[in-house]
Amino acid sequence: MKIIGLTGGIGSGKTTVAKLFTDLGVPVYNSDLKAKKLMQDSKGIRSAIIDLLGEEAYVLEKLNKKYIADKVFGDKELLQKLNSIVHPAVREDFISWVKKKRTPYVIQEAAILFENNSYKIFDKVILVKAPKEVRLERILARDNISRNEILARMENQWDDSKKISLADYIIENTDLEETKLQVEKIHHQLTKIEV
Repeated sequence: MKIIGLTGGIGSGKTTVAKLFTDLGVPVYNSDLKAKKLMQDSKGIRSAIIDLLGEEAYVLEKLNKKYIADKVFGDKELLQKLNSIVHPAVREDFISWVKKKRTPYVIQEAAILFENNSYKIFDKVILVKAPKEVRLERILARDNISRNEILARMENQWDDSKKISLADYIIENTDLEETKLQVEKIHHQLTKIEV
């Protein structure tokens, strides 16, 4: 079984592309959702996050995502420390998830595969990209955060121009019908690869 990484900057449309692969019967592991679940449910991770960011990281036993984002997206060192708590747990969870799958390939969707060097562990990497203004518009419409907060998050991710040479497949996600065609073409290529 091949393990494929799916990545792209905030607002590029990774989740849309992941859904298109899911519709084709491909198992997709959403690292961001799993990270939030582990941050919420794991006592060990919760304790480490409180040690790092303070009691305010949780409000009424719930993960305080806004507080955490405000703390870490302006401080690269703090973000790195948070990632060193969460990423190993996500990796472990992903490995056990893969063991239960019986398909030609699976996909792990993750925002920062290149930035943290984890792209090297995948058989192939798919990069989803879209123009910066399109990404900004999508996030403004989707999330309850300011333009400055979005730009701060974008600052913690590599520019697409830096990712392109490292990606095996590139999906330009500006038109949904065109994106579907690109996904189908990649799916066809990946299912032809011998396992």
